[in-house]
Amino acid sequence: MTNLRRRSRPPLDDDDLLSEILLRLPPQPSSLPRASLVCNRWRCLVSDPGFTRRVRLHHRRNPPLLGLFYRNFRHICFVPTPDPPNLVPRERFLLQFDKGDDGFVILGCRHGLALIYHASRGQLLVWDPVNGDRHRLDIPPGFETKETYIHGAVLRAAGDARHFQVVLVGNDEKQYTRALACVYSSETGAWGNLISTLFPPKPKDCRSRLPTMIVMSIPGVLVGDSLYWILTESSPSILQFDLGRQSLAAIPVPVDVFANGNCHFTVMRAEDGGLGCLFLSGFNAQFWKRKTDCGGVASSWVLGRTIELDKVLPMNSEEERGPLMMLGFAEDNNVVVVWTIAGVFMVQTESLQFKKLFEANIIQSYYPFESVYTGETRIGVGNEGAELLLSG
Repeated sequence: MTNLRRRSRPPLDDDDLLSEILLRLPPQPSSLPRASLVCNRWRCLVSDPGFTRRVRLHHRRNPPLLGLFYRNFRHICFVPTPDPPNLVPRERFLLQFDKGDDGFVILGCRHGLALIYHASRGQLLVWDPVNGDRHRLDIPPGFETKETYIHGAVLRAAGDARHFQVVLVGNDEKQYTRALACVYSSETGAWGNLISTLFPPKPKDCRSRLPTMIVMSIPGVLVGDSLYWILTESSPSILQFDLGRQSLAAIPVPVDVFANGNCHFTVMRAEDGGLGCLFLSGFNAQFWKRKTDCGGVASSWVLGRTIELDKVLPMNSEEERGPLMMLGFAEDNNVVVVWTIAGVFMVQTESLQFKKLFEANIIQSYYPFESVYTGETRIGVGNEGAELLLSG
């Protein structure tokens, strides 16, 4: 018995067990650099590319919010949102296009990838800001006409860190009566079949002469196994693409969101994990969720919480209680980015914790980037901590 005890190794001498422990560190950018300071053995383990891939995959469903992307002329710029030591340098995620290539639109970010539509080239760009990988995709047949307004989303399948899918949605040309969808798989390197459904009819009291289209300024949101986009006021609805069934459907919104011109809304994950909506009208925030019957079929909307954001955010004067606009939404962290006269804030919708990001006179869309960033580490003489480097 004594000999067996002497020969047994301490638990942390077992590399497999140690890697499982380190794998469960908080998914913040500073976690692995700090762990690398313990000893050379830990440093070698956390800097192994295979281990960092496992870390990104393990925390795929609970990634931290690293910052916001926005367009600035021929650049896609980055605003980091965490505080030190988890702040990623903004120059780390700068993407610059060549002169004349300014006809691009950011469609959204998900699972550590960004999707960009390059209208002048008729291409989509899938970009991994962490390692710099870029994949260009030609627009599939059915979406290449000028009358088709394109939106889309990028995602990875659960448990797959290498391959991705792009779901492209739009309208049929000229008639604007049908929604179209097509799915690209990096595993096969090909687009699938064209999928379509009728847009919902315009309400009888609709005064808008514009055709029904997908709202370009609001990215799609992933809830469960479906992606959702907002349709214009001509048919105030939510466009759903079911990833499993490969089908499109339109869902009515719970309230007349366009009755008040200062109303903003987004699809979000409800508290029970189902489909929800956040509506902002003035400083009033309403949280709705889609109710399901005993058979699991969605049937109606139910109003949940109502919050007065002017009582949450630091509004110091009546002037600062002016208009409020929703500029972005981080779906994994349920964080909404809002503009007020007092500045741009991000608000966690469950805890109502907030942070002022910056002053802003220009109102534009921001695209939250949620990902696990496992930067390399460098230890110098006299350093009290590990330094985040630019991995790639």
